[in-house]
Formats: sequence, structure tokens, C-alpha cells
Amino acid sequence: SWRNLSALGFHYYTQPLPTVFAWYMEQLPQWFHRASTLVVLVTEIGVPFLIFMPRRIRMFGAACLLALQLLILITGNYTFFNILTMALCLFLFDDRALAWLAVKVRWGRAMSPQRPARGERAVAGALAALVLTLGITRMSQSLSGDAPEPLRSLARIASPFQIVNSYGLFAVMTTSRPEIIVEGSNDDETWLAYEFRYKPGDLYVAPRWVAPHQPRLDWQMWFAALSNYRANLWFVAFAARLLEGSPPVLGLLEKNPFPDRPPRYVRAVVFEYKFTDWPERRKTGAWWKREPKGTYLPPMGLRALSRAKTR
Repeated sequence: SWRNLSALGFHYYTQPLPTVFAWYMEQLPQWFHRASTLVVLVTEIGVPFLIFMPRRIRMFGAACLLALQLLILITGNYTFFNILTMALCLFLFDDRALAWLAVKVRWGRAMSPQRPARGERAVAGALAALVLTLGITRMSQSLSGDAPEPLRSLARIASPFQIVNSYGLFAVMTTSRPEIIVEGSNDDETWLAYEFRYKPGDLYVAPRWVAPHQPRLDWQMWFAALSNYRANLWFVAFAARLLEGSPPVLGLLEKNPFPDRPPRYVRAVVFEYKFTDWPERRKTGAWWKREPKGTYLPPMGLRALSRAKTR
């Protein structure tokens, strides 16, 4: 999807925790999504090299990176990731460019700038060369699956120190949104849904803005939906806590449909969610639409869940 420039045509509604602004971005035409995908690729692959250019070009590159992070920030909930990245970008601006942000100190500079000693420059240069070499090695392994033997040996030596790592957020864009809906029942016939605070569930509830907070449960539900419950035993434990009526676990949810006593059974079903469009939104008032896709966790009681956790 990155290669054919269709990635952002899926991104806004398939990302883990979209904001309400993602719904509006999704309504833009496909040519806009393709053009913006190209802009993102240029910004993330090419613009970082402008960091090493002279002042004006460097600050232009920083402005591009800041703009990208701001757009990500307003359309998706990614905790404080965007804030940290924007803070790093501020170091690409000099005092003259940022003077309007702060009150000028009238009694002179608080600290006199000192040139680093020759030995300090040599050590810093050697460390920078090492980290750059390791980074190139990791990138080579990611792109081609291999790297020259001397570089691989160096990477193995440095691996315990964890000073470089691969990074693959949305390296492969998800093109659908399977969503887990957790339900409880007392008779295995009538099922009532538990509502989460931030992840999609109720079709008529708008996506919420929660960053910089990280609602770990809602976030992990997105990843759990991409596989099955056997690969996510924490989900089995979560379902068991619902049947036990655990107050700390129920406190993580928006709505408990069994306020008096826990249900006897719990199950999880999967729906494929998409944003509605303008006509659907005006007609129904819904922000989401969905289609059933199957069962994630079959109906289970506490005893069955205990067995499932040990498999």
C-alpha cells in the first residue's frame, strides 16, 4: 500500500485509536490520500537528510517534520510519541529562530559557550561513527535481509547494549479493522456487550482524544484482533476477571452491562469496522459501520477459561 500510494486511504480508520479528526480526514477524496501518502514518504525518507544542511535548509526540514507530527497528533492517539518527536525537532532551530518564544535575558548569557576539548570531539566522533554504522547495518538487514559479515559481527557485539533497533510502526499498513466485541450472558442466549472507554464499539460514539494518556487495555485490543485468543492469553485472563467481577478490571471499562452480579458466560465476537461517510452520518448519526466476521472467543464459563489459560 505504501508502494502504490494507497496507505493513507486505509490509515485513518484502521489505526489503533483514531481521534474524531480522523473521521473527517477519511472523507477526503482518494487523490488527496494518494498525494498525502507521497508527501509522508518524502518527509520520512528524504527530509531527515536536511537536518545536516545549512541553517535555513535545516530549519525548513524541521518545520516539515513538525508539521507531519502535528497531523499525526490530531488524527491518532499515540501517547506522547508525537510530543517527544516535536521536542527533538526544536533542537534544529537556533536561538535566533526561537527568540520570540522566550523572554530575553538582559544580564548576558547564563553560560559562556566553551569549545569542547579535542579529546572530547574525538570520542564523540567515534561514538557517532559506531552508532551510524550499526544503524546502517540494521537498515540493510531490514531491507535486504543481510549485511556484510564484518558488520553483522559488529552488530552482534553491540546487541546486548541495545543502542540501535529496528523500527517498524506501520511498515506494513493494515487494510481492514477487525474489532473485538466482548459480551456476557447468564443463559447463553441473550448477550450484552461490555463497552470500552476509548476503542471503537458503539457505532454512535465518536472516536475520542485521549493522548498523551495511554489506555493500555484499549490499545492492546487492537493488536489482539489481528490474531486469535490463543496467541493472547492475557485476553483469556481478562475474560476470567470479567466473570469474577473484578473491580480493578471493570474500572477500566466504560460500561458494565452486569452491575449487580457478574454473568455466567463470556464470549468475544469479531466485526469489521469502517468509518461511515457523510450521507450515512447524516442519515443515521453513526460514526462507524460494521459487518460480523466470526467468533474470537467461544462462549466460556470460569472453568473453561481456566483450562484455556493453561493450554
